[in-house]
Amino acid sequence: MVTVPSEYRRLPTAEELPSSDETPVDNQLQNDIPNLLLSLLAFIWTNRDDWYFGVDMAVYYDPDKPAIVPDGFLAVGVKRNTGERGRLSYVLWEEQNVMPILALEVISERYNSEYEDKLADYQTLGILYYAIYNPFSGRRGRFKNRQRLEVYKLIAGKYELISSENNRVWLPDIELAIGFEEGDHIGWNREWLYWYDRNGVRYLTAEERAESAKAIAEQANLAKQQAEQKAQRFAERLKALGIDPDEM
Repeated sequence: MVTVPSEYRRLPTAEELPSSDETPVDNQLQNDIPNLLLSLLAFIWTNRDDWYFGVDMAVYYDPDKPAIVPDGFLAVGVKRNTGERGRLSYVLWEEQNVMPILALEVISERYNSEYEDKLADYQTLGILYYAIYNPFSGRRGRFKNRQRLEVYKLIAGKYELISSENNRVWLPDIELAIGFEEGDHIGWNREWLYWYDRNGVRYLTAEERAESAKAIAEQANLAKQQAEQKAQRFAERLKALGIDPDEM
């Protein structure tokens, strides 16, 4: 039997590979949190075309091994848009071997070894940052001593936990911080993950930006009305003194 050298082997395309591992998420947050981070990035990096954020999408790194499927991942240095159809999955050998820079896992109701097996997998792959959001932290049992948000950075081939400040972790390689706080999103008031700038200022969601713009417009309109009323009262006082304001 003749063995074909790996450099001459035809690698499978995204169309030929499963687009996911067919494992459904077991809670709403595993979709909603990564999608919120994606929508925020679309605003923050609206003028950039060198990034891609995948949600519950297969990442193929070896044609002979099954894909990994993070709840969310960020790749920098690839095209954001790849045509009308978009990506079916993230296939490393079709992305100039650009490994995602960040993987995100949201702890599920049915624990999936995010702190052990998945951490080891992402470390072996060489993903620079691994973020774990744990809505169950502080409870008794396995999550009793876990932080709400843990972000690891690959240093000398090993993941090291990055210290947080005010529930935020600065990621210098993407010049953003990731953190959590309570807020309103999709009509749901709870704790969410957000992006922050280097000064710790949180980037607003689309809903919040719309509300802010509306408030500014209303304030400007109120100021205009007050100015017009003030001008009218002044004109009336001038008329009472026998002065025509239009001739001034």
